[in-house]
Amino acid sequence: MRGAKSAKWAACAIVVALSATACGGGSKSGSDDNAAVDPNGVFSYYNTEPQNPLIPTNTNEVGGHYMLTNLFRGLVTFDIKNKLMMSNAQSVDSADNQHFDVKLKPGWKFHNDETVTASSYVDAWNWAANVKNAQLNSSWFEDIAGYGDVHPDKGDPKGDKMSGLKVVNDNEFTIDLSHPVSTFKDRLFYDAFFPLPKAFYKDPKGFGEHPIGNGPYKMDGSWEHKVQLKVRKFDGYKGDDKPKNGGIDFKFYSKDDAAYADLLSDKVDIMYQVPNSEVGKYQDDLGDRSVSQPFGGNTNIAFPLYNDEWKKPEKVKVRQGLSMAIDRDTIAKTALKKSKEAATGLTPPGIEGYQPGACGDFCKFDPAKAKDLIKQGGGVPGNKLVITYNADGANKEWVDAVCNDIRQNAGVECVTDPKATFQESRQLITDKKLSNPFRMAWVMDFPNIANFISEQYRTGVGANDMGFSDTGADDLMKKADESKSIDEANKTYFEAEKKILQEQMPSIPLFVDHTVAGWSKRVKNVKFDYQRQAIWTDVEVKK
Repeated sequence: MRGAKSAKWAACAIVVALSATACGGGSKSGSDDNAAVDPNGVFSYYNTEPQNPLIPTNTNEVGGHYMLTNLFRGLVTFDIKNKLMMSNAQSVDSADNQHFDVKLKPGWKFHNDETVTASSYVDAWNWAANVKNAQLNSSWFEDIAGYGDVHPDKGDPKGDKMSGLKVVNDNEFTIDLSHPVSTFKDRLFYDAFFPLPKAFYKDPKGFGEHPIGNGPYKMDGSWEHKVQLKVRKFDGYKGDDKPKNGGIDFKFYSKDDAAYADLLSDKVDIMYQVPNSEVGKYQDDLGDRSVSQPFGGNTNIAFPLYNDEWKKPEKVKVRQGLSMAIDRDTIAKTALKKSKEAATGLTPPGIEGYQPGACGDFCKFDPAKAKDLIKQGGGVPGNKLVITYNADGANKEWVDAVCNDIRQNAGVECVTDPKATFQESRQLITDKKLSNPFRMAWVMDFPNIANFISEQYRTGVGANDMGFSDTGADDLMKKADESKSIDEANKTYFEAEKKILQEQMPSIPLFVDHTVAGWSKRVKNVKFDYQRQAIWTDVEVKK
């Protein structure tokens, strides 16, 4: 899933680095960069209804993440060049990537005026790791020593604290891992590692409806489900990225074309992904109030390998054959109007550790080979492929195009299964109730190949929606984590990526995604980072 926190990437920084599509449109909108601004002005933002209550360790989809990333700040962040920076932490030190000493910046407060301390982190992580609390993101803590005691594979936990976490004083704690993890400091960027106030433990359910964070914005009023959620500037925020505006109204839409109509009429101020149906003309509509740039995300088709039919060993060939029946380049250029690029693996360009061609020949368009592989694998179960996706996002065009290719080039009947909302489709996926393939998209949690491989394809991790498991791939990922250098780790993760795709293909890589965004005449200084998020604190509202 997932998205950015307080990162400060400028709108075209990575576009230039990747020599990708141009940034922005023409000057038709006549935006006024010199217009006076209201430092307390509120702007609105297109979003989808979150799947779950807003608890950091139980949110692993974009709708909820966009709220949490405004309400909370963690220990670290990244700068415009993807360099690791401290946020709530003064320092995170380790000599061996296994034993870490964390010191906090003093004086940080939660929105209820409670002081953020070392215990705010340690208690939150222990609670999240505890198997009894059944958190979607609990696997993010599995490298910490003692995780198995609080999160056993079977039975009740032996205790409620991981041995690898120790509070030294109010502003310092230590982390001991069960083995070295070369990217552990990078991983601390993810939502699961946010701190929690004491009020959380008194009423977790109530907290999920009205979270209390330590970030630049605090909740305003109640969460109006399927309508909106409002956040307002937190005057007590101690971070460097203090808001240049008064707050954000997140508006939830079930149809992206309705959101786009509101954008054109200035009823919603920022839309991070315009509908595919409008990609051909949105720059004419918005002029220099638009942007197109790559980001750290991808779009795939995933398979339910927990299903008796799809988990059969011979179905690997069917999945690989289906992949070769898809003409990614043509779909990207025509149906998607260059808003995406053809993928050759699971990791997007621009991500540390990326290498092209992880998929090998299986992501190359070859109808004859596609038919042969599908035949070798005994055909598609039921001789009919169904692809589930959420209809409230920019998905219909590419799903229809992919199905058309499969019908025409593989001779396999293919139909689409649109669900009305992202929330509905995600619930089916996380509950593992689907017997057919489904849309699976990923937005980086931290800018490294490990995030695109380990958090989705390691056995048992929270975002492994496919139920995929491969001992050889797990071993390679463990070897990568224990590498002495990031470069060495990246090379081993690429070997794991190749093994996963060329031997199992639990998901079919389709596209590298772009941010195709626009904003209203009411706002200026709108920039998007490499996680498709507006840098909310920098947005200015015109008077």
